[in-house]
Amino acid sequence: MDMRVRADDCTICGICVAECLFDAIKMGDEGPKFNESCTFCGACIEACPTGAIYQAEERGDAAEPAASTAPHDGKARHQGVWVFAEQHNGKLAGVVMELLGEGRRLADRLGQPLGCVLLGDGVEQLSHELMEYGADQVYLAMDPQLESYRDDLYAQVIEHIVSKYRPTIFLLGGTANGRSLAPRVATRLRTGLTADCTGFDLDEEGNLLQTRPAFGGNLMATIRCPNHRPQMATVRPKVFEAAARQPDRRGEEIVVDLPSLNPWVRIIEIVEESAIGPNLAEADIVVAGGRGLGSPDKLRLVEDLAKALGGAVGASRAVVDAGWIGYPHQVGQTGRTVAPKLYIACGISGAIQHLVGMQSADVIVAINKDPDAPIFSVATYCIIGEVEEVIPALIQEIKNRNRA
Repeated sequence: MDMRVRADDCTICGICVAECLFDAIKMGDEGPKFNESCTFCGACIEACPTGAIYQAEERGDAAEPAASTAPHDGKARHQGVWVFAEQHNGKLAGVVMELLGEGRRLADRLGQPLGCVLLGDGVEQLSHELMEYGADQVYLAMDPQLESYRDDLYAQVIEHIVSKYRPTIFLLGGTANGRSLAPRVATRLRTGLTADCTGFDLDEEGNLLQTRPAFGGNLMATIRCPNHRPQMATVRPKVFEAAARQPDRRGEEIVVDLPSLNPWVRIIEIVEESAIGPNLAEADIVVAGGRGLGSPDKLRLVEDLAKALGGAVGASRAVVDAGWIGYPHQVGQTGRTVAPKLYIACGISGAIQHLVGMQSADVIVAINKDPDAPIFSVATYCIIGEVEEVIPALIQEIKNRNRA
């Protein structure tokens, strides 16, 4: 096998040099030159915008294939729908199971396998859990340096795995880590990325149709990435229904040989930001406060109601920006997406940016003194009144019922 170049088609753009993971290509005056480090992986063939690079089956004087008038297309070389299996201290993030549920649907429609990328150290037990949630293959990369999430090292490893195994779709959770990792990986792979998707479909050519809110949530945009692979997207937690666990389901574990890891960040200390009450993204009950509370001291009412119900504390962006409470509690387009069984909005007007983060709740109770507040348009139950009067009454009623 040999690598060849059609000199007439080569524009000496240098893309193939940058794409090669093995430093096997040097650019000469007449085009790329291949050395003994070449593994014939085909990455340069796919990356070449003019289709000038091709493989000859035998070394020597093999005939050059006829030039094609059709645009170069390496999409057929990509197979599989992948999910990034984010984990913390050996426990999978909840969004992973949600992505596996949607990934399974897409993989079945394409007739392709569903894979997961799992990084960490001593996390091999999670492979079986991922398989039980629908993964056909788990690409496992373990190293002590990968024990805790790191942008620099995780991006290097995922670029290596994706370049080697070539999925056609790669989905990541829109968590704090996922939002940081996805653009780094997409840049390294020279592909597109659609953030905060709320729906997926496939067109007649198998391209992923990625739907997300645009212009402040006032319309929904559907985005395609027809010319580059993998097609990458992030999804906020609680957008899709989690896959059902199938005990004893099995798949294939593929242990990945890691490249040399080159950390460019030195971690001095990791500080976990404290939050009030249960985890917001996973809580069945959320009580959220907005600017209508009037002052930060009244946020205590929201906290008391959440405690009485055993729920988590949420907040609108205005409250977080004012410094009344930390960002981990923010619900909305620029915060967390929640889908609890019960969501109580206290003094929240209901701007579209907030609604997109909580409107999937089963039951929404809105408390606001403004009868025309937009929040009432999505609420299951509407209470018009001052929060400092309504919330204490609710807390007292809850206490009375608990005593009964």
